Amino acid sequence: MKVEFSGRRLLAVVSSAVVLAGCVGSSVIPAPRAATPAPRAANGAAAVPVGTPVRTAPPPAPAGVVDPGFQRPPAGLEARIHSLWQSFPGKTGIAVQRIDGDWAFAERGDDLFPQQSVSKLWVTLTVLDAIDRGELSFDQKVRIGPEDLTLFHQPLAARVRSEGSVTMTIRDLIETAITHSDNTANDSLLRTVGGPKAVNGFIARKDLGAIRFGPGERLLQSGTAGLKWQQAYSSGYAFQKARAELPDWVRQKAMDSYLADPPDGASPSAIARALTRLARGELLSPESTKYVLGVMSRTRSGPKRLKAGLPAGWEFMHKTGTGQDYKGMTAGYNDIGIATAPDGTRYAIVVLLGTTTSSVPARMALMQAVSGAVADYHGR
Repeated sequence: MKVEFSGRRLLAVVSSAVVLAGCVGSSVIPAPRAATPAPRAANGAAAVPVGTPVRTAPPPAPAGVVDPGFQRPPAGLEARIHSLWQSFPGKTGIAVQRIDGDWAFAERGDDLFPQQSVSKLWVTLTVLDAIDRGELSFDQKVRIGPEDLTLFHQPLAARVRSEGSVTMTIRDLIETAITHSDNTANDSLLRTVGGPKAVNGFIARKDLGAIRFGPGERLLQSGTAGLKWQQAYSSGYAFQKARAELPDWVRQKAMDSYLADPPDGASPSAIARALTRLARGELLSPESTKYVLGVMSRTRSGPKRLKAGLPAGWEFMHKTGTGQDYKGMTAGYNDIGIATAPDGTRYAIVVLLGTTTSSVPARMALMQAVSGAVADYHGR
């Protein structure tokens, strides 16, 4: 912008500026006003006048709504689980824990229950811990011969017998032991990692609490039946035949001893806490944690146990366990796992049937009711 001044007007402006400058530079400065004493109240205290209140805006609302289920179980969930637990015959243990929260509850949560094949999970975690520490590797190969066969569920046995021996990587053994609950695969991992001492050492080092690992499949099952292990029992139905020939009092005594103090015993609460720590990444490296949770998501056993009670959209990673039968009673019928809701919220769910004479459909119905209750009350 172009501004033009006439000569006369410019002179007037300059003259005014000079006068003002002279005033500022001279001693003609107004004297400060004398301070006025503050008014005093009757008691001598200064009375400060209060002006019109300044209205401030209310504080902003929290950025997000706090999940009410983070710190406490949804109202009614504990009562539902208690009712299911109370009405089911036999020794039953149930534990539920919110993995991404601050609460847990249980029924007979501190009692020891036979784990059976649930204990395969601790073997796998011990192996993965050894891999994390550089002592083993996923690609390390393990030979399995006839002398390594176990009993009961062992799909690997057919291959070993037909081929003479089988060589598998640790990665493949983990997959077989967890997803197929193969006893020979699990015992091969156990032997490779250092035996029961190594597994119990891992449990102690990670402070997992009331979780035991027994002597391995062959010694555990033969001891529970009242037999002394012989490798010939790994072939066909040799074990079942030898067990059937035992006097009843021998079987009863052996079974009672096992149930009274199971060498593979664990408490529902301890297992729920261990699953929670596993899911949170507190037991293994991030890579091993992701890997084992993926393997557990592919478990094929027990499709009608806890998994069947969850609605569409939920995910479930788990490990089952089933013990021997004696006169209509099963010593250990279990399922443990991690349930993930569609919104990502995770729960550890544990159901252990220590002794039960209920039918298999009734056992599965209980488990479905427990996981179903967790899903029904989610978000309340």
